Amino acid sequence: MNVLITGGAGFIGSHLCDALINRGDKVFCLDNLITGSRKNIEHLLGNDSFYFIEADLIDFDMTKIPFNFEIIFHLASPASPKDYVRFPIETLRVNSIGTEKCLNLALKMNAKFLFTSTSEVYGDPLVNPQKEDYWGNVNPIGPRSMYDEGKRYAEALIMAYHRVHKIKTYIARIFNTYGPRMRLDDGRVIPNFVSQAIHKRPLTIYGDGKQTRSFCYIDDLIKGLLLIVETDYHMPVNIGNPSEFTIIELAELVNKITGLELPFEFKEALPDDPRQRRPDIELAKKILGWTPSVNLEDGLRKTITFYLRD
Repeated sequence: MNVLITGGAGFIGSHLCDALINRGDKVFCLDNLITGSRKNIEHLLGNDSFYFIEADLIDFDMTKIPFNFEIIFHLASPASPKDYVRFPIETLRVNSIGTEKCLNLALKMNAKFLFTSTSEVYGDPLVNPQKEDYWGNVNPIGPRSMYDEGKRYAEALIMAYHRVHKIKTYIARIFNTYGPRMRLDDGRVIPNFVSQAIHKRPLTIYGDGKQTRSFCYIDDLIKGLLLIVETDYHMPVNIGNPSEFTIIELAELVNKITGLELPFEFKEALPDDPRQRRPDIELAKKILGWTPSVNLEDGLRKTITFYLRD
């Protein structure tokens, strides 16, 4: 199949490129590299089944691609708090205008369309774990709102296109994902800890460290995304690992894996930082037959090993 991936040079996008190339598809990767990296896709640049277009989705003329696509994966968007605070308008535009451009292309080509949404649509949740029918607790004008509301708007737009135009659309609500190729300076907790461990610096914990997260290894996530587009289910689906850890427990695990005894450095809590984040994945189990298989300790070992070799 011919597949378009927007944001394909990013952390998740590049792993999705790999998976699709490995199964025999032709992949067209579109990325403006404001948060992605050419390094993530360097190993694919000589492959006859891989095409890289460095361009901004908002301005790019889609008619310049002389192919029909069977599937469009729309991943383009800054995804870490550090990045979307740095690029707030770009984040809103790629999730609104960019999503509409991709939907119109899917409509024109009769292609399947998958959107990578986020657990951030649940905001600072008042229920735990979070099921897909939970409407969320989101600050619409807060410091994270450009990402939270950009993704929520995109979900509404996608459902409108699905209902009006009968496009085969899919919404994956991704929970904290980690693994090789994450930028160590992207501001999220695992790359922060890995970078600090490599440089033998104290592990920075914002707030009291008792806030919880659930961490999904990249290989598990990619399997989930590929399964979704093979279904006829068009409502949002949580993709994440339901095992819940406090930030302090994560820091302790990094020390265990590295064999270091790095001290913890506590700083003021980040604004609107959720206290709990854990997916209910019963729907993914039922619809996709999907459950994550890589536990946090094994995934962290693979991730840390990647950066030590890089």
